[in-house]
Amino acid sequence: MNPNQNITITALGTRQSLWGEGPIWWKNALYYVDIEGKAIVRLDPKSGDEHVWQLDQRIGCIAPCSDGHLLYAGDRGIARFNLETKVSVALCDPETNRPDNRFNDGKCDPSGRFWAGTINTKKVTGTAALYCLESDQKITLKLSGLTNSNGLAWSSDGSRFFHVDTPRRSIRSYAYSADCAQIDVGKELVDTDALGFDSSPDGMCIDRQNRLWVAFCHGGCVACFDSVDGTLLRTIELPVVETTACTFGGPQMNQLFVTTGIKKDLAETNAGKIFVIDGLNASASPPHCFK
Repeated sequence: MNPNQNITITALGTRQSLWGEGPIWWKNALYYVDIEGKAIVRLDPKSGDEHVWQLDQRIGCIAPCSDGHLLYAGDRGIARFNLETKVSVALCDPETNRPDNRFNDGKCDPSGRFWAGTINTKKVTGTAALYCLESDQKITLKLSGLTNSNGLAWSSDGSRFFHVDTPRRSIRSYAYSADCAQIDVGKELVDTDALGFDSSPDGMCIDRQNRLWVAFCHGGCVACFDSVDGTLLRTIELPVVETTACTFGGPQMNQLFVTTGIKKDLAETNAGKIFVIDGLNASASPPHCFK
């Protein structure tokens, strides 16, 4: 039986982001970033209404805060953003000595810490890293020697952490200690090259059954993997090439929203739009908030 035979894929809204990324379902809407458009966007999937907060730097990711604000991480480090006043308060920037780096993907762990990684914009291998920000604004290096820190997720019981360094074309799994936010040396869970993917894993989320859903940039698809043994469970093709990240949302948290970007020199009608995939028979928990 084809696992995709009952799904529907729909493009939402009118905005076509240059490079959509970092989606979260929060306050009954989808929030995401347009990295190259230097914007945070709120989309109401039901009405199609969109609200845009324009910023003065590239934003790689956002995370909800328990006080109703947002965290974002971008060109100039990590900041807290008031959606009402549009005021940003800088918290930290651990890579001021690396002008070619900016923050990329990030999420909060089950304990409310904010994990975010950087990317080297000139693709210099091994010069990026992954960090963890505590509520007291203490920031700790967790992984070094990266090039494009991307998708991240935690298992439902909080015992495993999953991470993508895009150029390596793999997904790694780590033992995770929630009380002290420590990870072990990790192991390769999925080798996407070995599975025949000719594109690179990007943003990632996890469902309640601990299946990993991974968007493949330059690949026009989202793939689902078993987080225990790395088995490829299904691949869903989308009508645009640059599929960048995904997250579950909607009233039942059972709709998969996919951000996309615009590939230069390729005319695609819906490139840069948000897509929603229904009928997956999967759901996820709401995003963790920064405490």
